[in-house]
Amino acid sequence: MEERPLTYTPLFEAQHEGRYLRRSLIRAYQDDHDCRLAVMIDLIHPDSVTLFAELLHGADRSKEFHLLLRSPGGDGEIAIRLARMAQASCARFVVVVPDIAKSAATILALGADEIIMGPPSDLGPIDPQVLVPERGYVSAKEVIAAVDGALDDVSKRPGTYALHSALLGMGNVDATLYQFAASALGQTREIARQAIGSNPRRSDSDVDGLVEAVAERLITDPRAHSAVIGAAEARSVRLPVTELKHDSGWWQEIWTIWTRYFTLGVDDKLIYEGETASQVYGRFFEPPDRTESDRDRTGSGQE
Repeated sequence: MEERPLTYTPLFEAQHEGRYLRRSLIRAYQDDHDCRLAVMIDLIHPDSVTLFAELLHGADRSKEFHLLLRSPGGDGEIAIRLARMAQASCARFVVVVPDIAKSAATILALGADEIIMGPPSDLGPIDPQVLVPERGYVSAKEVIAAVDGALDDVSKRPGTYALHSALLGMGNVDATLYQFAASALGQTREIARQAIGSNPRRSDSDVDGLVEAVAERLITDPRAHSAVIGAAEARSVRLPVTELKHDSGWWQEIWTIWTRYFTLGVDDKLIYEGETASQVYGRFFEPPDRTESDRDRTGSGQE
């Protein structure tokens, strides 16, 4: 018996029209640049490993892999794993930054062969972040600065002890978190080395040189986790940046794709999408168990 092609109802088509349009833009980009393109918009956290693996499923290792990445940061060790996964699946790994790729996302970009940036693109310092209960990821430098600042003030004005104790308690900052932040900060240089070394086309001397180049600008100097690292600053520390002008055809292609995701609300969504994979959830949404008949068979999530 001949199997009939899969069709969808008009309502289903209407509900998923945005997803189909995004995939068509992804396919067009892939044709233009002879690559595989995927989009990742999320904090970098343990679940990112499985969701990222979906984007690499069935990848042609003879082709480039381009990752359109938007992330405020997250777990640096997870970022290293993602960089290694990407490099293992392609001939060349390219990170495309339409907006921000901060902290752990910058660590992920350190493993790329090329970083594509335009006028709005922003990397950031690679100081680690620590997970604070009920607050999410917070810069380790800022945790240390908050505690050290409080201790300094208390030493000068003992009467402020109760105030600082209450403020730190409200932020769920205690001695254990402080020690963890200090330990994580001490590992930053090694994390940068591992990310840079995830690129198999770099020699040991290449890795050493790039670690030295990025250490001061991305690790030592920045006092604030939110410091801006644009294309010029990134190139000054020898990162493999290609800067596109706002009116270049390639940047306009990137921007067209990015705006389709921006309209979904990127601050409250986690998005992992490619031509054959699509996971789009509200950031605090717990996806239910569903059978294949309940969803798009290419792996769609809730939009």
